[in-house]
Amino acid sequence: MGSRKRITFALIGLVVLVVAGWFVREAATDSALPGDDSGLQVKALSTLPREATDTWRLIEKGGPFKSNRDGVVFENREKRLPAKPGSYYREYTVPTPGSNDRGARRLVYGQERELYYTGDHYVSFVLVDPGK
Repeated sequence: MGSRKRITFALIGLVVLVVAGWFVREAATDSALPGDDSGLQVKALSTLPREATDTWRLIEKGGPFKSNRDGVVFENREKRLPAKPGSYYREYTVPTPGSNDRGARRLVYGQERELYYTGDHYVSFVLVDPGK
């Protein structure tokens, strides 16, 4: 093969690599986890209590929920989540087996589809990756 053909193939290969890299970068950017700019530790939904997954499925379906408090505005009074306007966040009960009341566990869902979990009634939160 002549040197011109080798240079042509090399240039075509380089262009293909650049274009492929651009598409991969765009795909990675588009699939960023909502809320990943919160600075909170990220946890897979599958690592949380099983009831958290059950609650997440109900949120996705729009209910029905066991508590009439599910879906109410979470006001973020403790300021543990990123500051957002008034009714941005909604909270949902994650049942605690053996508890006679709602317990301390909640999922908090934001309008940009970010999902947070607290197991200690708003003292601390983690960002939840529902896809894992």
